[in-house]
Amino acid sequence: MNIHVAPTLYHYSSPDNQSKKPSIPEKSPSYPLLISKLVSTDTKVRAHEAAHIGAGGGVVSGGANFSYTKGPDGKMYATAGEVPIDTSEGKNPDETIRKARQIVAAAMAPADPSPQDYRVAATAVVMEMRGHLEQTKELQDTINGQKAYSVTATSSQ
Repeated sequence: MNIHVAPTLYHYSSPDNQSKKPSIPEKSPSYPLLISKLVSTDTKVRAHEAAHIGAGGGVVSGGANFSYTKGPDGKMYATAGEVPIDTSEGKNPDETIRKARQIVAAAMAPADPSPQDYRVAATAVVMEMRGHLEQTKELQDTINGQKAYSVTATSSQ
């Protein structure tokens, strides 16, 4: 999920300034608004990534990674995040189909899926279709094998 607070909303003192005070004074009317936006973004980003993890089951291959923005109060706020998801196919068609469905569930779990979440889900839907295609091929091979056996068995009598 990529939610960004516009960097032009806050400016910091130069690195040479030893006081390291934010350029937005605490008494400024925009200070509490900015802090509120950062807190809100942090909460949304963490909830979004937690939804991926909660729905991901066995396809989540690690914890959430966050990108942070330093607020004018000196605190770090999560402004973007990602959860690694294993999108490799399964060992057989049934496993591929189950895994693809789990990937879709993980990708679409947040209340506000990002464009990347939609891309991951779409890729998983294609993966599921390949699994179904492989199942169909296996079934067709089985049917063709039985027909060939049946033809061979009846012709040898």
